[in-house]
Amino acid sequence: MESTLAVGFFGALFAIMNPITNLPVFLSVTQDLPPADQRKVAVKTALYCLVLGGAFAAIGSQTLSLFGISVDHLRVAGGLVVLMIGLNMLNGNESTSHHGTDGEKEAYPAPDTVAFYPLAFPILVGPGTITTLILYAHHVNKPLEAVVFAGVFLTVVALLLVTFWNAPWLSKRLSSNARVIMSRFMGMILSAIAIGMISDGLKALLPGLA
Repeated sequence: MESTLAVGFFGALFAIMNPITNLPVFLSVTQDLPPADQRKVAVKTALYCLVLGGAFAAIGSQTLSLFGISVDHLRVAGGLVVLMIGLNMLNGNESTSHHGTDGEKEAYPAPDTVAFYPLAFPILVGPGTITTLILYAHHVNKPLEAVVFAGVFLTVVALLLVTFWNAPWLSKRLSSNARVIMSRFMGMILSAIAIGMISDGLKALLPGLA
Protein backbone atom coordinates (compact mmCIF):
# COMPACT_ATOMS: atom_id res chain seq x y z
CA MET A 1 0.00 0.00 0.00
CA GLU A 2 2.79 2.42 0.96
CA SER A 3 4.68 1.86 -2.30
CA THR A 4 1.49 2.33 -4.35
CA LEU A 5 0.74 5.55 -2.47
CA ALA A 6 4.29 6.81 -2.96
CA VAL A 7 4.43 6.11 -6.71
CA GLY A 8 0.95 7.45 -7.47
CA PHE A 9 1.33 10.53 -5.29
CA PHE A 10 4.80 11.38 -6.61
CA GLY A 11 3.69 10.94 -10.21
CA ALA A 12 0.66 13.20 -9.81
CA LEU A 13 2.37 15.87 -7.73
CA PHE A 14 5.52 16.02 -9.83
CA ALA A 15 3.49 16.25 -13.02
CA ILE A 16 1.56 19.26 -11.74
CA MET A 17 4.35 21.09 -9.89
CA ASN A 18 6.91 20.02 -12.52
CA PRO A 19 10.10 22.01 -11.85
CA ILE A 20 11.33 21.70 -15.45
CA THR A 21 8.20 22.95 -17.19
CA ASN A 22 7.79 25.73 -14.59
CA LEU A 23 11.43 26.81 -14.95
CA PRO A 24 10.66 29.25 -17.83
CA VAL A 25 7.89 30.78 -15.70
CA PHE A 26 10.30 31.29 -12.80
CA LEU A 27 12.84 32.87 -15.12
CA SER A 28 10.28 35.15 -16.75
CA VAL A 29 9.06 36.66 -13.46
CA THR A 30 12.58 37.01 -12.00
CA GLN A 31 14.45 38.03 -15.15
CA ASP A 32 15.31 41.49 -13.80
CA LEU A 33 16.99 40.10 -10.69
CA PRO A 34 20.66 39.16 -10.24
CA PRO A 35 21.39 35.44 -9.61
CA ALA A 36 21.78 35.95 -5.84
CA ASP A 37 18.32 37.50 -5.56
CA GLN A 38 16.84 34.81 -7.83
CA ARG A 39 18.10 32.23 -5.34
CA LYS A 40 16.42 34.11 -2.49
CA VAL A 41 13.15 34.02 -4.42
CA ALA A 42 13.66 30.30 -5.02
CA VAL A 43 14.04 29.63 -1.29
CA LYS A 44 11.00 31.74 -0.41
CA THR A 45 8.93 30.04 -3.10
CA ALA A 46 9.83 26.57 -1.78
CA LEU A 47 8.97 27.61 1.79
CA TYR A 48 5.61 29.05 0.71
CA CYS A 49 4.84 25.86 -1.23
CA LEU A 50 5.71 23.80 1.84
CA VAL A 51 3.44 25.82 4.12
CA LEU A 52 0.53 26.07 1.68
CA GLY A 53 0.71 22.44 0.61
CA GLY A 54 1.00 21.21 4.19
CA ALA A 55 -2.00 23.29 5.25
CA PHE A 56 -4.21 22.01 2.43
CA ALA A 57 -3.15 18.41 3.09
CA ALA A 58 -3.82 18.73 6.83
CA ILE A 59 -7.16 20.53 6.87
CA GLY A 60 -8.41 20.22 3.29
CA SER A 61 -10.89 17.41 3.96
CA GLN A 62 -12.28 19.14 7.07
CA THR A 63 -12.73 22.38 5.13
CA LEU A 64 -14.64 20.56 2.39
CA SER A 65 -16.98 18.99 4.94
CA LEU A 66 -17.97 22.47 6.15
CA PHE A 67 -19.46 23.07 2.72
CA GLY A 68 -21.04 19.62 2.53
CA ILE A 69 -18.55 18.46 -0.09
CA SER A 70 -17.33 14.88 0.12
CA VAL A 71 -14.00 13.56 -1.07
CA ASP A 72 -15.81 11.76 -3.89
CA HIS A 73 -17.27 15.06 -5.11
CA LEU A 74 -13.74 16.46 -5.07
CA ARG A 75 -12.47 13.45 -7.00
CA VAL A 76 -14.85 14.23 -9.87
CA ALA A 77 -14.55 18.04 -9.85
CA GLY A 78 -10.84 18.06 -9.09
CA GLY A 79 -10.22 15.28 -11.58
CA LEU A 80 -11.79 17.43 -14.30
CA VAL A 81 -9.52 20.34 -13.33
CA VAL A 82 -6.44 18.09 -13.38
CA LEU A 83 -7.57 16.61 -16.71
CA MET A 84 -7.81 20.08 -18.27
CA ILE A 85 -4.34 20.92 -16.99
CA GLY A 86 -2.98 17.67 -18.43
CA LEU A 87 -4.65 18.25 -21.80
CA ASN A 88 -3.27 21.78 -21.94
CA MET A 89 0.20 20.41 -21.29
CA LEU A 90 -0.26 17.85 -24.06
CA ASN A 91 -1.27 20.62 -26.46
CA GLY A 92 1.55 22.94 -25.41
CA ASN A 93 -0.77 25.47 -23.76
CA GLU A 94 -0.63 27.06 -20.32
CA SER A 95 -3.47 26.41 -17.89
CA THR A 96 -5.04 29.71 -16.82
CA SER A 97 -6.10 28.13 -13.50
CA HIS A 98 -2.42 27.75 -12.59
CA HIS A 99 -0.53 30.32 -14.66
CA GLY A 100 -3.18 33.03 -14.72
CA THR A 101 -4.90 34.92 -17.50
CA ASP A 102 -3.14 37.52 -19.65
CA GLY A 103 -4.61 40.28 -17.50
CA GLU A 104 -3.40 38.63 -14.30
CA LYS A 105 0.08 38.21 -15.75
CA GLU A 106 0.26 41.94 -16.51
CA ALA A 107 -0.59 42.65 -12.86
CA TYR A 108 2.12 40.40 -11.41
CA PRO A 109 4.15 42.21 -8.71
CA ALA A 110 7.77 43.30 -8.82
CA PRO A 111 10.37 40.52 -9.41
CA ASP A 112 11.58 40.50 -5.80
CA THR A 113 8.06 39.94 -4.42
CA VAL A 114 6.80 37.16 -6.71
CA ALA A 115 7.68 34.26 -4.41
CA PHE A 116 4.20 33.94 -2.92
CA TYR A 117 2.13 35.35 -5.79
CA PRO A 118 2.20 34.14 -8.50
CA LEU A 119 4.93 31.49 -8.08
CA ALA A 120 3.81 29.60 -4.96
CA PHE A 121 0.14 30.42 -5.49
CA PRO A 122 -1.42 29.76 -7.94
CA ILE A 123 1.30 28.53 -10.33
CA LEU A 124 2.78 25.79 -8.12
CA VAL A 125 0.08 25.30 -5.49
CA GLY A 126 -2.99 25.84 -7.64
CA PRO A 127 -6.30 23.96 -7.98
CA GLY A 128 -4.67 20.84 -9.44
CA THR A 129 -2.03 20.64 -6.72
CA ILE A 130 -4.57 21.28 -3.96
CA THR A 131 -6.86 18.56 -5.31
CA THR A 132 -3.99 16.08 -5.49
CA LEU A 133 -2.82 16.84 -1.95
CA ILE A 134 -6.29 16.48 -0.44
CA LEU A 135 -7.18 13.29 -2.32
CA TYR A 136 -3.95 11.49 -1.50
CA ALA A 137 -4.04 12.72 2.10
CA HIS A 138 -7.43 11.02 2.34
CA HIS A 139 -5.69 7.69 1.68
CA VAL A 140 -3.40 8.12 4.69
CA ASN A 141 -4.65 5.84 7.47
CA LYS A 142 -1.45 4.64 9.17
CA PRO A 143 1.63 6.39 10.58
CA LEU A 144 3.86 4.83 7.92
CA GLU A 145 1.57 6.14 5.17
CA ALA A 146 1.77 9.59 6.73
CA VAL A 147 5.57 9.38 6.64
CA VAL A 148 5.47 8.30 2.98
CA PHE A 149 3.07 11.13 2.12
CA ALA A 150 5.25 13.72 3.84
CA GLY A 151 8.41 12.28 2.28
CA VAL A 152 7.01 12.48 -1.25
CA PHE A 153 5.78 16.04 -0.74
CA LEU A 154 9.13 17.14 0.70
CA THR A 155 10.95 15.47 -2.19
CA VAL A 156 8.95 17.35 -4.81
CA VAL A 157 9.44 20.67 -2.99
CA ALA A 158 13.18 19.91 -2.70
CA LEU A 159 13.35 19.25 -6.45
CA LEU A 160 11.63 22.58 -7.04
CA LEU A 161 14.15 24.36 -4.83
CA VAL A 162 17.15 22.73 -6.51
CA THR A 163 15.80 23.53 -9.98
CA PHE A 164 14.95 27.17 -9.24
CA TRP A 165 18.19 27.67 -7.28
CA ASN A 166 20.12 26.65 -10.38
CA ALA A 167 17.72 28.36 -12.80
CA PRO A 168 20.29 30.60 -14.57
CA TRP A 169 22.64 27.67 -15.16
CA LEU A 170 19.86 25.29 -16.25
CA SER A 171 18.32 27.80 -18.64
CA LYS A 172 21.55 27.84 -20.67
CA ARG A 173 21.83 24.05 -20.85
CA LEU A 174 18.26 22.79 -21.03
CA SER A 175 16.98 23.03 -24.59
CA SER A 176 13.46 24.09 -25.44
CA ASN A 177 12.93 20.65 -27.02
CA ALA A 178 13.72 18.96 -23.71
CA ARG A 179 11.18 21.14 -21.90
CA VAL A 180 8.55 20.42 -24.56
CA ILE A 181 9.12 16.66 -24.35
CA MET A 182 8.91 16.77 -20.55
CA SER A 183 5.73 18.84 -20.67
CA ARG A 184 4.02 16.51 -23.15
CA PHE A 185 5.01 13.39 -21.21
CA MET A 186 3.86 14.83 -17.88
CA GLY A 187 0.62 15.95 -19.55
CA MET A 188 -0.08 12.36 -20.57
CA ILE A 189 0.68 11.07 -17.06
CA LEU A 190 -1.47 13.78 -15.50
CA SER A 191 -4.40 13.06 -17.84
CA ALA A 192 -4.28 9.36 -16.97
CA ILE A 193 -4.22 10.12 -13.24
CA ALA A 194 -7.15 12.52 -13.67
CA ILE A 195 -9.22 9.84 -15.41
CA GLY A 196 -8.56 7.58 -12.42
CA MET A 197 -9.72 10.31 -10.02
CA ILE A 198 -12.92 10.90 -11.99
CA SER A 199 -13.76 7.20 -12.38
CA ASP A 200 -13.18 6.49 -8.66
CA GLY A 201 -15.42 9.40 -7.71
CA LEU A 202 -18.18 8.43 -10.13
CA LYS A 203 -18.18 4.81 -8.96
CA ALA A 204 -18.69 5.97 -5.38
CA LEU A 205 -21.32 8.58 -6.19
CA LEU A 206 -23.12 6.42 -8.80
CA PRO A 207 -22.69 2.79 -7.67
CA GLY A 208 -24.58 1.52 -10.70
CA LEU A 209 -21.63 2.54 -12.89
CA ALA A 210 -19.38 0.09 -11.08
